Amino acid sequence: MNMDRIDTIQTNCQSEYDVLRKVIVCEPQFMAIDEIINDVQKKYKNDNINIDRALIQHNNFVAKMRDEGVDVITLVANSSFPEQVFTRDIGFTLGNQTFVSEMASSIRQGEETVLQKWLDTHHVPFQKLSQNHIEGGDVIIDGKTIYIGLSHRTSQSAIEQLKADLPDNEIIMVPFDPKYLHLDCVFNILSPTEALIFPEALEAQTLNFLASRYQLIKVSKEEQFTMGTNVLSIGNKKVFSLPMNHQVNEEIRRHGYEVIEVDFSEIIKSGGSFRCCTMPITRG
Repeated sequence: MNMDRIDTIQTNCQSEYDVLRKVIVCEPQFMAIDEIINDVQKKYKNDNINIDRALIQHNNFVAKMRDEGVDVITLVANSSFPEQVFTRDIGFTLGNQTFVSEMASSIRQGEETVLQKWLDTHHVPFQKLSQNHIEGGDVIIDGKTIYIGLSHRTSQSAIEQLKADLPDNEIIMVPFDPKYLHLDCVFNILSPTEALIFPEALEAQTLNFLASRYQLIKVSKEEQFTMGTNVLSIGNKKVFSLPMNHQVNEEIRRHGYEVIEVDFSEIIKSGGSFRCCTMPITRG
């Protein structure tokens, strides 16, 4: 989509698995590991990111989404933001309401201004979460239920504020080991009844609670490291996943899903995958 086109866009996201209609991405033109934030980046800090390879992989992912009928909107990449490719974190849409995140990490602060400019241009109303840190990777929606990870990037005060802003929703705080950065790196909903989970990152009480709501598909430690939990559902039981995550893909297929395998091996060096790189604004 041309950034200069001015029109009005209606946003609506009721889940993580309804048909994906419109999504916001950003090309990894200036992607780099500048600040070690997790074990994945620690492993690849000396290799860093091959920009040409990252761009090819990202462009292929975008092309595959468009082949599936998704309207892909591309934000302008800025050389000041080495992690701007991870658009999920800078905003999220809950129902008909779009929120712009308050970024916790200094390396990412300022990314939200690019998103705000696009939203303003297209007359999309939004609420700026300007007093409490919250990032979209910690926000997972399933109808009226919203799971929010308590992490180094999302504060309890931010979660309490969302509870006040969305009184008709069930807001559930999900504590997890913050070394995994965002909730969607350890928990991801595939359908009203199924979810991916990396059990080692959550306490027994939390696991038992989630198991009472979903059939949990376990992700191994090895495939969590290669972002096996961070798949992107686009509706109609279709899921984007990395070819290298054989066990996850086999298990998802066994549950009746079509797995669209796309090489994202360069992107995941910075600790994020398909879900991290997409900010849905319209589903259904």
